[in-house]
Formats: sequence, structure tokens, C-alpha cells
Amino acid sequence: MSVLQLTEETWLDLTVNFIPIGILAVLDIMFWVYNPWGWDLWFVFWGHVLTVVPLVLLTALTYVSGRVIQRDERAGPPEEEADAGTEAADG
Repeated sequence: MSVLQLTEETWLDLTVNFIPIGILAVLDIMFWVYNPWGWDLWFVFWGHVLTVVPLVLLTALTYVSGRVIQRDERAGPPEEEADAGTEAADG
């Protein structure tokens, strides 16, 4: 079963990005619940910009890289690697 058109193998390749995504999401939620700098608009704005923007960018990057990984897996190895593999087998 594929979620977001990504296979299970691709999801395993992308798991390294889930920890930072989770950390950024938890930090942003914590800044909403417990605001250590008070409710000054300047600090609230920058506190969320510095967590939400990287969160959105990392999520988009993770999805795009998953699509590229899956596309390359379907395409197979590049021509040079395939030729080198057959030459090595020939001896």
C-alpha cells in the first residue's frame, strides 16, 4: 500500500527526516502553550517563523526527495553503472 504515492521502501529511506520534523512541530506547539518571552508580537512572530518555516521546508523537501528516490528506483541504475557491472562480470 502506498501513501502519498510513495512505496514502503521509500518511506524507510525518508525516516531520517521524521525526527527533525517532529522536533520542530513539538517546539512550535510548546511555544504556543508555554510562551517564555510573553505575548509580545515581535517575539511571537519570530518564534513561530523560526520553527514553522523550516518545518514546512523540510516537509516539502522530504516529499520531493521521496518522489525523486522512487523515480530513480523505477528507472534502474544509470547506463555507466550498468555497463561497468557487465564489464566486471566479463572479467
